[in-house]
Amino acid sequence: MVLVSSDLQASQGITAVSFFLSEMSYVSEVADLQISKYANIGGLAILIFDYCITFQDEVRWTWSRPWGLIHIVFIISRYLPFVGSGLTAYAALRVSGPCPPSLEENVIHILSIVAAEGLLVIRTWAFWKKSKKLLIGLLIYSTATVIGAVAMNILPNHQLISTDVSMIPGPCGFESSRNSALVYSILALFECVILILTAYKWFHDYRDSEIQTSIVTTVYGGSMLYMFCIISITVINVIIDAAFPVGFTNMFDTLQLVIHSVLASRILFHLRSSDSHAHEEDMSLMISAPRYGQPSQIETNEIRDESHEV
Repeated sequence: MVLVSSDLQASQGITAVSFFLSEMSYVSEVADLQISKYANIGGLAILIFDYCITFQDEVRWTWSRPWGLIHIVFIISRYLPFVGSGLTAYAALRVSGPCPPSLEENVIHILSIVAAEGLLVIRTWAFWKKSKKLLIGLLIYSTATVIGAVAMNILPNHQLISTDVSMIPGPCGFESSRNSALVYSILALFECVILILTAYKWFHDYRDSEIQTSIVTTVYGGSMLYMFCIISITVINVIIDAAFPVGFTNMFDTLQLVIHSVLASRILFHLRSSDSHAHEEDMSLMISAPRYGQPSQIETNEIRDESHEV
């Protein structure tokens, strides 16, 4: 009789501990979700703030240009993220409704990031003097990247990476599949390839040249810095989606979209600004070259043409 009573007390104790741990896990996940929601709304705020401070650059460097492929891609990467970020912010704040992210939200996010990456591809192609082989290779690789990322993103019933079970009651929550870590990994690899191509072109063409001017630094160095920032946020999303608690899986969803849009736009603005400065420096370079061994007019025009293409 005493043994039965002891076993009953032990069982009740285990049940109480399990209930306590379950309640703690629930509270922790609720707190994680709140942090994720605030982070996404903060990402939307960053996008709006950056738009306000760069609107003048957009008017100066894009509105006066004739419409073409680059202009269309820029408009998509610049303005579609407002819709995607707004939908994500709404999903973070709503109490009821379909499980986030919705199909429309996913499509908008994908199109926005693809457009931003498209600007980077066009810029890299221009750096490589519009090489047809490079363009074909980048287009094939870009297509494979998009197909692979989309395929992993639409596997809701097959978790390629094991996931925690959500403690939030109900079928919906502001959380995403662990497959997102693999999606971001594919994207990070593509961005690393773009960065390596840019770095190679910079050091290969201008390592031993006397033309290491502010124009080269702006065109190549600035672009590489922005690319490094884009890669950084992508890698952070890989780590969060793969290793952090499930409540954090959507924390930087909006920021990923925002960083791509903001930095791709700034790269375009800076390249066109460099093109304008190159025009202003042409005369001084022509005068100083015979006397001081400065870069020739032909070399300067080559750099200007690279930035002018984007």
